[in-house]
Amino acid sequence: MPKVGVVLSGCGVQDGSEIHEAVLTMLSLDERGAEVVCMAPSGPQMHVVNHVTGDVTGEERDVLAESARIARGKIRDLAGVKAADVDALVFPGGFGAAKNLSDFAVRGAGCTVHPQVARLVGEMHAAGKPLGFACIAPAMAARIFQEAGVQVRMTVGRDDDGAAAAIREMGAVHVACPATEARCDEGRRVATTPAYMTARRISEVRRGVDAMCERVLSMIRA
Repeated sequence: MPKVGVVLSGCGVQDGSEIHEAVLTMLSLDERGAEVVCMAPSGPQMHVVNHVTGDVTGEERDVLAESARIARGKIRDLAGVKAADVDALVFPGGFGAAKNLSDFAVRGAGCTVHPQVARLVGEMHAAGKPLGFACIAPAMAARIFQEAGVQVRMTVGRDDDGAAAAIREMGAVHVACPATEARCDEGRRVATTPAYMTARRISEVRRGVDAMCERVLSMIRA
């Protein structure tokens, strides 16, 4: 049974992990016989958003503690995870990937990535282990690979999207893709899917996430 790490970034699309994408990722991996290992970095979120009004509140919340809500409490601190612990790594989307795992939401192509995220992705890539990124998470990946001097083909959906432009600015190759599909850079062992960057329905997200997870698992088996 392959072990696949699912990296969460909080709980809620506006300030953490997109919950549909996170749950569908875990479900897709489980249905394909993988053991899911949820993980997240410990530390404060960029901010907390009221998901009814869209307003930023004055609350402070911890990324790991919030992510544990999705993982039903079974979660690991990213700082204690090594590439040897899992066979692949997958990142659901949500603004948490652009606010808590990186500051892409604020700085765009000039973003920095959380050091523990950058470390683990780098270790996984060096070990030749597959990586999957959904929704806005590929933008964070583009920055990591740019700093490593590696060019990767990836997608956030529409080629004319601002995030796609930032991905190109960071040296990656953006490939257009509908929400129901995934794109895979076999040479770099990276699979991506647009999810809610372009999806209009949760059923579209599920099809795209399934495609991404299938590609990730097939690269483990290859």
